[in-house]
Amino acid sequence: MLKSRAKYHLGQVVRHKKHPFRGVVFDVDPEFANTEEWYEAIPEESRPVRDQPFYHLLAENENSYYVAYVSEQNLVADYSGEPVDHPDIPEMFGPFRDGAYPLHFQFN
Repeated sequence: MLKSRAKYHLGQVVRHKKHPFRGVVFDVDPEFANTEEWYEAIPEESRPVRDQPFYHLLAENENSYYVAYVSEQNLVADYSGEPVDHPDIPEMFGPFRDGAYPLHFQFN
């Protein structure tokens, strides 16, 4: 059954439950919307269900910065109070405050 609401919001800092990285949510898909190749590359025993929100993250680990695509079941909120240092954050968000990043709004 498709969930009607995402648990995490844009600008929120989250961390992966199993892998050592954290990131800032910059987009949400209400259900899986990546390629079949991406999905099949995940070991079957670890493969998330498709009918849940999937999050696009500006992610970081100890070694690098990247964009991650993660299912809701594999994320937890990060309450460390520490900012994420991904270099693309200033393009989308304002300064880190109160544990999150406010969105920049651009009007055409």
